[in-house]
Amino acid sequence: MGIFLRELRIHGRGGQGSVTAAELIAVAAFEGGAFAQAFPAFGVERRGAPVQAFVRFDDKVIRKRSQVYEPDYIIVQDSTLIKDVNVFQGVKKGGIVIVNTEKTPGYSVPDGVKLITIDATSIALRTLGLPITNTSLMGAFAAATGEIKFSALENALNHRFPKELAIKNIEAARVAYNTVKGGA
Repeated sequence: MGIFLRELRIHGRGGQGSVTAAELIAVAAFEGGAFAQAFPAFGVERRGAPVQAFVRFDDKVIRKRSQVYEPDYIIVQDSTLIKDVNVFQGVKKGGIVIVNTEKTPGYSVPDGVKLITIDATSIALRTLGLPITNTSLMGAFAAATGEIKFSALENALNHRFPKELAIKNIEAARVAYNTVKGGA
């Protein structure tokens, strides 16, 4: 682990599992020895409405409780959000943005920010049979950032889901992890 606070902002739509992803990433980080916190931004969320969830990582107790305004990392679960929400707002130079898309990005990313695109929807459809992308994107996050170990993510998924569902979600995360590692 590093010696400073790192922050992740997850953009998704209600029902896509953004809050679950944040919680499981925090659990995996904690298992890896970091202090972590995960929390959502609540408003008038409903299925399909834009939502945000946040994660903080540090090697010491985290006292900060505000939303994440200047993230080191961003996950965008639904690329259609990019035209309606400034998902890149505040991202730090040297940051990493992971976008779920099968298309070549047609939007500009801030200077000094690394963009990783992955077709998490196709991975989810193949492994889970549903277009629920959060575990695929968690695997991509682990590979891209090194903030969480894959084994810790696997343990978090095993504890969260019943056995058969855990196996499918771990496979989705592993495919995405290997895709990002192979492209890195």
